[in-house]
Amino acid sequence: MKQWREYRAAFILILIMLCAWELAARLAELPFIFPSPTGMLIRLWELREVLLFDHLPATLSTIMIGLAISIVLGAGLAVLMNVSSTVERAFYPILISSQTIPIIALAPIFVLWFGYSIWSKVVVTVLITFFPITVNTFDGLRSGNKALRELLLTMGANKREIFMKLSVPSALPYFFSGLKVAVTMSVIGAAIGEWLGAQAGLGYFSRRMMTQFDGAGVFAPIVLLSAVGIVLFLIVVWLEKRLLKWRSKE
Repeated sequence: MKQWREYRAAFILILIMLCAWELAARLAELPFIFPSPTGMLIRLWELREVLLFDHLPATLSTIMIGLAISIVLGAGLAVLMNVSSTVERAFYPILISSQTIPIIALAPIFVLWFGYSIWSKVVVTVLITFFPITVNTFDGLRSGNKALRELLLTMGANKREIFMKLSVPSALPYFFSGLKVAVTMSVIGAAIGEWLGAQAGLGYFSRRMMTQFDGAGVFAPIVLLSAVGIVLFLIVVWLEKRLLKWRSKE
């Protein structure tokens, strides 16, 4: 009941928007270009076997591989930038500049390089998810309490002990904040890659339905993509609460 009270306003707003959309779609009577929410759900049910067993696994593979690479490289680079100011000065401007390049313009180039294999989509996903993980983790590593650091030094702690006992616990909340952004963006990255060049995946299927002027069919995989993003976000929130129980006690 407590959670319901917290999210009641959001739920009511979403319900109102869906009802307005449903009404507008029924009045317009243009299901091929303006499908109703109920029409999308019906189409999603009709396509459930194709979407769930043929295309969803391909999209999930892209998302999981891309996120894994971003976590390893992003956290690793954040640690290196925290340890070495030279590495920070060399890579931080590149990180910022990478976000000014439109990914949708680079995706066709990756298709040329890697073909229609999974790796062209994985690279797009990594480029989108790498930045929030790296920057948030780096900020977290630098957020350690200076008084605690000085206390550990006076007690004879070495750099490794300070890193493990102060820097890592300080960085974990920031890391999870970046990861929550990254998991939602990973769905967008995978969909963009599949939309521009793929042989399977929810983004590919949505584009295929567009060529058939099937409005509900275009939105059906998008609804599934949205559900995937929400589920991944909730998993990260659950992991954060499990691993950072000490935050709730502060």
